[in-house]
Order: sequence, then C-alpha cells, then structure tokens
Amino acid sequence: MRLVFWAGFWAFLTDQASKYIVVHMMNLQEILQIDVLPPLLQFHMAWNRGINFGLFANNADAARWILIALAIAISGFVLYWVRKDPPGKWGLICAGMLVGGALGNVVDRLLYGAVADFLNMSCCGIDNPYAFNFADVWIFAGALGLVFFGGEKREA
Repeated sequence: MRLVFWAGFWAFLTDQASKYIVVHMMNLQEILQIDVLPPLLQFHMAWNRGINFGLFANNADAARWILIALAIAISGFVLYWVRKDPPGKWGLICAGMLVGGALGNVVDRLLYGAVADFLNMSCCGIDNPYAFNFADVWIFAGALGLVFFGGEKREA
C-alpha cells in the first residue's frame, strides 16, 4: 500500500501545485489565456462545475456535492480493492494516481465550487475547445493502467 500512497501523494501534489501556480501566481483566473507553445499548448481558464466536457453542470450546487461524494466513494472502492486483492507494482501505482487525481479535483470543488481546468491542447488543424488539468490526466492514466495492470498479482 506504500506505492499507492506515494503515487497518490505525488499525483495530488502535482495537480494542486500546478493549479496554484497557473491560476493564482500566473493570474490565469483574470487574464484567462496564456499561449505556451501555440498552437499545441495554451493555458485557458475554465471552471468546470460538472464532469468531463462540462457534462452535468446544470444544477451546479447539487452536482458539486454529488460529484464530491462520487469521487470519494470511487477512491474508497479502489483503495479497498487494491488492499483486498493487491495487483502488481504498476497496478498499485495506477491506483494511487487515480485516487490522487480524484482527490485533487475534490479539493477544487470544496475550495472553489468547481474544478480549475487550464490545459488546452490543439494539433494538426483541430481546434480543441476543452480544457483539462493534471488531476484529469492522473485519473485517466490510473484508470487505463488499472485495466492493463489491475489483474496482475503481486509477487510474494
């Protein structure tokens, strides 16, 4: 479980630190857009009150608390699962990334009422209108990793 903790810790820390630096120190919340490596990467401020792509953002206050509860429940389930039936090293790391990312977005919802999204990537003539954050990356990578590595058994 140590691997789960440390992977989750670093996922959470990188998410929260990046949000603090970009949103507050670089003042993205007021200037709204910073070109980093145009057109590939720009910081674009978006407060997401729903889930991916702004889905379920209609009743923002109810959605906020439902999504907080859901993220905590899923994190608890993942922790229970990897404790009860531990996967291999990579499965434990992926579980930690998923939990750390989910808790990073929970903190945003508690502090701001919405998730701070700021990464926007476009390529090859396709203009992507959506923004995401590092927590989203950790959640996606962790979930995908659990699909591939969650069934491997830990060596005794």
